[in-house]
Amino acid sequence: MSYDLVKRNIWSNAVSNYVRTLVGMVVGLVTFRLLYQALTREQFGFWSLLWSVFGYGILLEFGFGFAAQKRVAEFSVRKEWDNLSRVLSTILFFYLGVAAVVVVVVLAGSHHIIGWFGVSPENTGEFRRVLVLFFLGIGLAFPAGIFPEILRGQQRIRLANNLTTVAMTLRLVLIAVAVWRHWSFFTIMSIALGFALAPDLLAAFLALKHMPQVRLSPRLISTAMLGHTLEFSIFAYLSTATNIVLGKTDQLVLGAALSVASVAVYQAGAKVAEIFAQFTRQLQDTLSPAAAHLHAAGDRTALQDLLLQSTRWSVVIATPLYLLCAFYLTELLRVLTGERVIPHETWLVGQVLLAWYYTTILTHSVSKRIFMMTGHERRLTWLGLGEAAANLGLSLALVLGYRNVVCVALGSFIPTLYFGWVHLWPWVARDVGLGGWELFRRTVLPSWLACLPMLALLALLAALPALRFQSHWATLLVHGPVAGLAGLAGAWAWACTEKERGGFRRRLGGWRKQPAAA
Repeated sequence: MSYDLVKRNIWSNAVSNYVRTLVGMVVGLVTFRLLYQALTREQFGFWSLLWSVFGYGILLEFGFGFAAQKRVAEFSVRKEWDNLSRVLSTILFFYLGVAAVVVVVVLAGSHHIIGWFGVSPENTGEFRRVLVLFFLGIGLAFPAGIFPEILRGQQRIRLANNLTTVAMTLRLVLIAVAVWRHWSFFTIMSIALGFALAPDLLAAFLALKHMPQVRLSPRLISTAMLGHTLEFSIFAYLSTATNIVLGKTDQLVLGAALSVASVAVYQAGAKVAEIFAQFTRQLQDTLSPAAAHLHAAGDRTALQDLLLQSTRWSVVIATPLYLLCAFYLTELLRVLTGERVIPHETWLVGQVLLAWYYTTILTHSVSKRIFMMTGHERRLTWLGLGEAAANLGLSLALVLGYRNVVCVALGSFIPTLYFGWVHLWPWVARDVGLGGWELFRRTVLPSWLACLPMLALLALLAALPALRFQSHWATLLVHGPVAGLAGLAGAWAWACTEKERGGFRRRLGGWRKQPAAA
């Protein structure tokens, strides 16, 4: 696979990531509203609890999903189908064993588990059946989850996303029918589990069809291959665990050091920053298999270009969105919370966390994904553990010393600044053969200069009373698109190269011709 084809796959995969994300957000919000109104409070609470358990399944993944991506990309390049068969068989049947243990434990203790949850006597029987169904579904979904990872390793992320997008849409339709027809709680859970499992099973068929030389069999399980794979997967697992510490422990720190009420103050500001991060990391999520492919092919020049250009495009995408979120944070918080008056602490938390996520886009998001797949997983893990420890320690010290919610956000922001600009940025510069300032000039500075007209327009819209609206909805729907167009025009003129502009024009011309040809 040529580097040009790899780059085309990255962009098409990134677009499909955005489509899946947008559909997922809409489906999630509509499903939440449907079930919140249709189920009893106890049913809805049990539903939410079970699906939160599903999310923690990543802790049983042990980094093998990431390892599967890497091995599929590497062995496919080298046509080492026997080795790939042993790796995938070992991972798959290891997952089956873990899933079987979990299912047996839950089935044996289902009565006790229902008792621990404090379920009312009239719902005990139904909830136990739902619990058993849920974990049987998890028992199938956990090992089947390797197949979308195989598609990712094949750089067919778009296909995996399309399967998920269609499944989410059909799930919403059937859940709406179930609510309208007053079907049982057990039936609604069956629908949700079925459409959670269906994309993985379809991915299994499509992934293996693309690699007819690969076989999956318990006879191919290799302890030697398991040990070799563990050398990489354990570092990937530790990296995932440190990301959980970086992103999910602030609420625990606040709850333990201050109060549960302080978590609510923090969470509203954090939610805007999380949505910003979700929208600005879709390109980076496509880089890991591409980097593994180029590393296996020994194309050092292409890897350097991938690291340089991906960093530049990440900044191009993130900078105007960051400015919009920072300028209109109050309006976004009002939309999110429904409150007219936003606490100043919440606003400050939102600004600090927006800056935190933005700096991770500049220094962390691209470099970590590419370095993880190119033999630097050990060093990345130690840096990640150091950052997580500094994050947790500084957050605790600040919040205990100043008793302020904003201190927890600062405890996350300051270590990220240090590790990003002192450790990761010089590492990236050395890897691509540039100095730190030259790397900044090529990747960050063009986007910052391109956003100056947008920044001036945002300041003008905020300064002139005649241009302000009383409604936060009107402000977002009028000011946002106007400022966004200014940002887009600046990026087109100053952040894109002439070659890139020509490529966009040719692609747009091709899209225009397709309907006429059809």
